[in-house]
Amino acid sequence: MRSFSCRLCDSPLFFDNSLCVSCGTALGFSRGERDIVPVDPEGQYVDLAGLVWHVCVNLNLSGCTWLAAIEGEQCEACDLTRIRPAATDLVGMAQFPAAESAKRHLVVELDTLGFDITGLVFDMRSSSEAAGEDVVIGHADGVITIDLAETDDARRERIRQELGEPYRTLLGHLRHEVGHYLQSQLVTPADPDLLARCRELFGDETADYQAEIDRHYSQGPPSGWEDSYITTYATMHPFEDFAETFAHYLHISDTCETASAYGLGTVDVSAFSVFRDLVLAVWVPLSVALNQINRSMGKADVYPFVIPDPVLDKLDFVAGLARRG
Repeated sequence: MRSFSCRLCDSPLFFDNSLCVSCGTALGFSRGERDIVPVDPEGQYVDLAGLVWHVCVNLNLSGCTWLAAIEGEQCEACDLTRIRPAATDLVGMAQFPAAESAKRHLVVELDTLGFDITGLVFDMRSSSEAAGEDVVIGHADGVITIDLAETDDARRERIRQELGEPYRTLLGHLRHEVGHYLQSQLVTPADPDLLARCRELFGDETADYQAEIDRHYSQGPPSGWEDSYITTYATMHPFEDFAETFAHYLHISDTCETASAYGLGTVDVSAFSVFRDLVLAVWVPLSVALNQINRSMGKADVYPFVIPDPVLDKLDFVAGLARRG
């Protein structure tokens, strides 16, 4: 993500800041300007077109810092959430802000890359004892379902280890599931050439999904999977290969943008028209450096993956969809 600074005192800001800690100015995020802007004591901001924007009504509920078009109403990011925990579910409501923060991050990066998510909604469901619900993370028909228990670091790490996953984060879940959504919207029989190229890279998505799941969990990934896939989960089904690849496209794009914004890279990321070239020239050396920095702090690698040549082709394909979305 890009860097932000206070328009009044020029101090650095974080994406979720609602207040500048240096000068005390109240803040809000303008989706239209893709920037953090100052709001007045009434919680209002007037843009260059003279339109008045208001602090989102969910600021204190979910920590939402976005601006809404109507006073006392919620913003466009909050409008995307179709289901949230009941007010009586104290555990679920305590987990809700972290999930909403990750969702807002996702929306901004999709906006930046040029993807249209009109029609997409999120069900932020609680699997707490109070909710009494088993929640399965996934995407179906434009609805992304998230289990709010994934905001619990200890629980998420335990599951990551049990499943043998190298990486598991809430933002990662969202990036994966939005890949499913965008594939359903952008790679369709309406463009037979695009669909054919997708099948050439990822396989035939009409393969029986349940049968492939059963095969994956009974037999594991095929021998030599690391030569053609980014993760073992990607080997399960062409849909999952696409979604995993799309998630890594977002991992790489966002981290490269952040590194560039904070002076950690010496190469202009906007200079690359081919995503493969960005990966090889910027991401590979950057991820190695970031992994080494983490190891210097006794932490696990930031990016514990190796990108084989066929995955570079897949990344190129999903990156090209930004011009269509």
